[in-house]
Amino acid sequence: MAVEAANPFFRIGYNSLGAFATINHLHFQAYYLAVPFPVEKASTKKISIIDNCGVKISELRNYPVRGLVFEGRNTLQELSNMVSDTCVCLQENNIPYNVLISDCGQRVFVFPQCYAEKQAMGEVGTELLDTQVNPAVWEISGHMVLKRKKDYEEASEENALRLLAEVSLSEERFQEVKALIFHSIFCSLNEEALDSEEDVEVQFAEDLLGMKLKQQQGSHSAMVAGTHDCLVMQ
Repeated sequence: MAVEAANPFFRIGYNSLGAFATINHLHFQAYYLAVPFPVEKASTKKISIIDNCGVKISELRNYPVRGLVFEGRNTLQELSNMVSDTCVCLQENNIPYNVLISDCGQRVFVFPQCYAEKQAMGEVGTELLDTQVNPAVWEISGHMVLKRKKDYEEASEENALRLLAEVSLSEERFQEVKALIFHSIFCSLNEEALDSEEDVEVQFAEDLLGMKLKQQQGSHSAMVAGTHDCLVMQ
C-alpha cells in the first residue's frame, strides 16, 4: 500500500498486542501528514548489510525510543521478509512492538517497547498516567495525541521526551532483543541458502561484532537469545 501510494507523506503503522493494539482487532493504520515525523529525521548508525538481499539494518541514535531501521535497496519482497522475520521473532518471545512504514515502503522502523509492562509493575509516574496517552506507533514516531486541555496547553518537547523515555527498552535489554532478532534473521537466511545452495554473507559494523561474519550454508549464528520477556497486557 505504501509503495502504491507513492507519496512520502503517506505512512502505515502497526501496533502489536501489549503495544496498545486494540484487543482482538489487530490492523494496520494509514496516516497522511504533510511534514516529516521526528523519527524520520533522527540520525541512525548502520549495524549490518545483508549482501544477498541488499537490506541495510541500522539503529536509531539520539532518539528517546530505541529502535531498528530497515532499508531495502533491491526489492520490496526482500525488505518485507526481513521485517516479517523480526516481527515474528518479537511476537514469539512475547515482546510488544510498534512498526512504522515510511518513504513509500522503502524504510521500516521497528520499536520494541515495554510501557505496558512498566504500568503493570507500577513503575510509571502518576503524572504520565493521568495524561491517558497510550504511546503507540504514532506517538513513538513523534505525533502526540493529547486528550486533556491542560496537557495541550502545557505541551513541550520536554514533556514528550519524558513520556517516550518510559516507552523505550533499557540499553541492556535492547541489546538482548537485538541479538534475538539477528539470530532469527540468520536462521531464516540459512534456510533460504540451503534451498538455493548459496552462501549467506552479512557485513557488520565494527561495534557490533568487530568483524565480517560469513555464514556457510548449514551454519547458525552464535548469538544468544535474551531471557527476559515483556509482560503483555490483555
